[in-house]
Amino acid sequence: MVESTGETLQKAREAVARVTDPEIPDVSIVDLGIVRSIAEQEGTVVITITPTYSGCPAMHVIEMEIGSALRAAGIGLFRIEKVLSPAWTTAWITESGKRGLSRAGIAPPASSPRNVPVAVELEKTHIPCPVCQSTETALVSQFGPTACKALYRCTDCLSTFEYFKPI
Repeated sequence: MVESTGETLQKAREAVARVTDPEIPDVSIVDLGIVRSIAEQEGTVVITITPTYSGCPAMHVIEMEIGSALRAAGIGLFRIEKVLSPAWTTAWITESGKRGLSRAGIAPPASSPRNVPVAVELEKTHIPCPVCQSTETALVSQFGPTACKALYRCTDCLSTFEYFKPI
């Protein structure tokens, strides 16, 4: 029996939705907004992805994990395409993704007004602590373990936590 495109695409969507970010295993790459589209072109499933930033070292692992998930779902013909434009934005993170970031101890991005430099926004914003929810927090470093995160410290519970910077 030959599967319809709809069945194949549904299998692909379900498989890709199970792939998590290697740096944040509580969040799927779909919920992070890395997956731009899942489509079919001439019998091939095409997964289009955008890195959270152009130098993201996790993208190679993410591509391998997508391929493994698709093969495990019985999809043999697929292609993964990276696109850099338009650039990824934290606005693409789903509400489920934001909850996953919090579960992982990472404060999700706050809404940031356009044209406000991230450095200015980081200095002036009290980011809620993902451990105790206090807004009595202070910026420790504009750069965390990855360029897309900053480090904060909660002055109430004394936790140090990462903050996913809005871009």
